Amino acid sequence: MMKKIKSNIAEKADDIASKIVSQYGVTSIQYALIEQGSITLSGNKGVFDKSQSKSLDENDMLGIGSVSKMYVTAAAMSLSDKGKLEIDEPLTTYIPEFKMADERYKQITPRMLMNHSSGLYGTHFKGSMLFNDNGTYAHDTLLSALKCDRLKSTPGEMSEYCNDGFTLLEILVERISGMKFNAFLSKSFFEPLGITNTKTPLDDFNRDHLAKTYMPMYDGALPVETIAILGTGGLYSTAQDMCKFSEILIGKRPDILSKSSAIAMGAAEYKKGIWPKDDDENLFGYGLGWDNVNAMPFKQFGVKAVCKGGDSLQYHAFLISIPDYHISMAVISSGGLSIYNYIFAASILQELLKEKNIIKQIASIQKFHAPTKSALLPDNIQEHSGVYASNQGTIVKIAIDNGEFIMPALLNGMVPSQKYVFTDDGKFKSADGSITISFEKQKNGNVYLQTDIYITIPEVGQVVWKGYSYQKLKPISILTHDTILAAWKKRAGKKYYLADDTPTSQFYFIPSPFAPMEIVVDFEIGYAYGGCKIIDENNAVNTLTTRDVTDLHFYTEDNVEYLAARGFNFIGEDYIPTICGDKSSTCTIQTNGYTKWFKVGSDLENKLMTVKRPQDSAFVVYDENGVCVNFTTVSGNNTVKLPENGMIAFIGNAGDTFKIDIK
Repeated sequence: MMKKIKSNIAEKADDIASKIVSQYGVTSIQYALIEQGSITLSGNKGVFDKSQSKSLDENDMLGIGSVSKMYVTAAAMSLSDKGKLEIDEPLTTYIPEFKMADERYKQITPRMLMNHSSGLYGTHFKGSMLFNDNGTYAHDTLLSALKCDRLKSTPGEMSEYCNDGFTLLEILVERISGMKFNAFLSKSFFEPLGITNTKTPLDDFNRDHLAKTYMPMYDGALPVETIAILGTGGLYSTAQDMCKFSEILIGKRPDILSKSSAIAMGAAEYKKGIWPKDDDENLFGYGLGWDNVNAMPFKQFGVKAVCKGGDSLQYHAFLISIPDYHISMAVISSGGLSIYNYIFAASILQELLKEKNIIKQIASIQKFHAPTKSALLPDNIQEHSGVYASNQGTIVKIAIDNGEFIMPALLNGMVPSQKYVFTDDGKFKSADGSITISFEKQKNGNVYLQTDIYITIPEVGQVVWKGYSYQKLKPISILTHDTILAAWKKRAGKKYYLADDTPTSQFYFIPSPFAPMEIVVDFEIGYAYGGCKIIDENNAVNTLTTRDVTDLHFYTEDNVEYLAARGFNFIGEDYIPTICGDKSSTCTIQTNGYTKWFKVGSDLENKLMTVKRPQDSAFVVYDENGVCVNFTTVSGNNTVKLPENGMIAFIGNAGDTFKIDIK
């Protein structure tokens, strides 16, 4: 039976949830609070299903994204409790076939997977982000895919968010336990905790209990989102179930996970290696699994809080636990962003701590003002000028002129492009003072552009993120070779389109930073697509240590150029033909199974295309801006009006033939 919390806190939670739904693009939000093992607050706002105006309830499930990492971390630590796993032994001890094209892989340990310091490139996304598909390709092929990969940094040198580490951890748990991961979770955690509404895509349950998801480009509910890398982000749950699971994470169920393991998970692992200067005021500060083990704003009150967030393409979640006071709060939503959920939970937890006289006041929202430019500029300020790259494929030339420079948009466009000025504290600040940029040379020899960004959500709260957004590039001279220069000039500015994901892939539907990939090349310094150093006509190798980086490898099949990057294969736009304007035609998937792309000629604008397609296949139509106007996996609609200057992709298995009729 749920114990009721005081009405003023319940009212505040209801008010914040209402604002998030009404003002920030959230379809539904669900929240719960647990104290001393009992749920004391539970609520929701928004709708389960827009078409029926059906309300969400406490038993409806949503995807929890990367909060799933806490479940696989707990699984590994429980095996450690039983003496079956030593987290500081090489991973190869337990997975002998784990190999990489970099001898340093032998140094990787399970601890490094859990604290993001393995040095792995980041994420093999192929076959991972799907619609209504419980295929296990991404899990099953990871070890094979890693054999071709190098490391971006020496294991243990620095912590950078890494999804592949937790899929490896999932494989590790399966190897040691002899059980499928979902079965291990059920037997080891869910059954003893009495958890009944936490599932994986591999479990047999009624998908009608999953809250519906929506996107602006499609009028209707989307198919069920399935994340095929379970330990990385594949679980569905409820806010109440997440709260119940938190009991083992903070040492309150030693019969399931030892208190010593819970304490170890909450240690400041990130401080062991290279880390941005943040004065412990940051959204991130890794433990084992946890995003932050000294979460703000609680740290300023001397209260230890640990937290983990998760964002899939459709769902968003956050869990905050306060171990010393045996309190946790979980918030999950369809739509929005996980930082909204974090701020929500942090606001309610502060109210609760204040009511209990644990803290005296609620953390104030930090105010900012326009910066005053320093009258005295350092002699070495120009040293910071140069070329910088991000993991999103961006190359930026920073030219500091009289203590000022222009920076492009940050945080995927949340922060607009603007001017930054040098101030007396030795850093550069934005026009409103809420963003600080500094240049930091680390002991690995790299220079990083650090951004300290305060994100304020009106009437909800505030959060701060401090991290390395860009890394300075070191010029090379390889492009003085004529043949290399000629090869890359043909690719510069060209787009390469996704050619080999499954017909159920969300990446064909939702625009992402890498689908398509645009090849930006800086010929002066010899780099392409961000920090990829050009080494010959067809290869560029990553030099960045930030999250989710890639090498570039171009190759040719049947006179068509493809790009291998980020675990995918892409086809160059110059090799995509215009679709035939004949009334009837066919398209057959070639023997390599790659997606067949076509451009829409001006003669076909506004004509109706009807496609008879094989089973387990799909086709997609995009407008000239790359926005999806029809994806059969989502809509089921096999007839579509062709847009001006659009694109069409046919996705299936080798030998599949699509019959096309255009009127």
